[in-house]
Amino acid sequence: MESINIDAETLAYIKSESEFSQARLKGFLEIVMGLITGHQRHLLSFDEIVSKLRLKQSIYKGLQDVPLDHIIGSTGRYEDFTRHFLPRTGDKRDKERWRNIYTLAVTGKGFPPIDLYKIDEVYFVKDGNHRVSVARKLEWPTIQANVTELPCSISLNPDVDTKDLLIKEECAYFLEKTRLDQSRPDSKYHIDFTEPGGYRNLLDDIELHRYLLTLSQSRYTDESKPVSVPEAAADWYDNVYQLIIKTVRDLDVIKHFPNRSEMDLYVWLIVHQPELRDRHNLEDLRLSNGVQEFLDYLYWESKTNKE
Repeated sequence: MESINIDAETLAYIKSESEFSQARLKGFLEIVMGLITGHQRHLLSFDEIVSKLRLKQSIYKGLQDVPLDHIIGSTGRYEDFTRHFLPRTGDKRDKERWRNIYTLAVTGKGFPPIDLYKIDEVYFVKDGNHRVSVARKLEWPTIQANVTELPCSISLNPDVDTKDLLIKEECAYFLEKTRLDQSRPDSKYHIDFTEPGGYRNLLDDIELHRYLLTLSQSRYTDESKPVSVPEAAADWYDNVYQLIIKTVRDLDVIKHFPNRSEMDLYVWLIVHQPELRDRHNLEDLRLSNGVQEFLDYLYWESKTNKE
């Protein structure tokens, strides 16, 4: 009986059929589990992120080795793959594309670098979605890519989800108005919230602080020149935020609020400060100057916000 010789490339292509089917099944299970648990399991839209974070500039960074688990979105095919770049569609053309790339990868022929956009710590595919999918199926740690970075003052990590994006969107608007990322760069690492709404409350505080600064200046000059929001934000950061956060840290109260940030506590104290004063008889306590100033500030702000 005559033997049949099959080259490595043909064998790899034959195997790619079952590999694709397996990847697609895992993709289906990933989406179903996401629906059950409520966790987002689809890729993020690059255009949506750029819009939410108000990004405008881009800088080409050249050819780099990029961690595959840091690629979390795409410019145009974010609905065709899961968060782990497992295929969601059985489209004949997509399937054939995936199988051909798989064959090139396992036979050592390789494929060209992909094109990525980078925002902080994460990446979005401009060209090469199927190559990323195959590379992840083969458990490669990295992939070569031509990287274009969009400078961003907001931190993004590979675990970012829908709720995080709402907070990041608020943060982008907050920074656009206050410019604290420029005037006080360290604020990026300290002013953060775990729930949506915090940055809006913070903007209200800064607007109130701006009003008080303008009033204070008018007492010493004939003309009242309004203080700008960025100026008020910088002054608020130096003379209000620093005092309050130092007091919070000195008292070590954040330990009583697990999974919350210092800024969550700050906003919570402003909202509940009158109730706390009454319940704990804070008026009768002899407090240090720093703590008393802290409580007085919160009390005054809570009354002003209600008015």
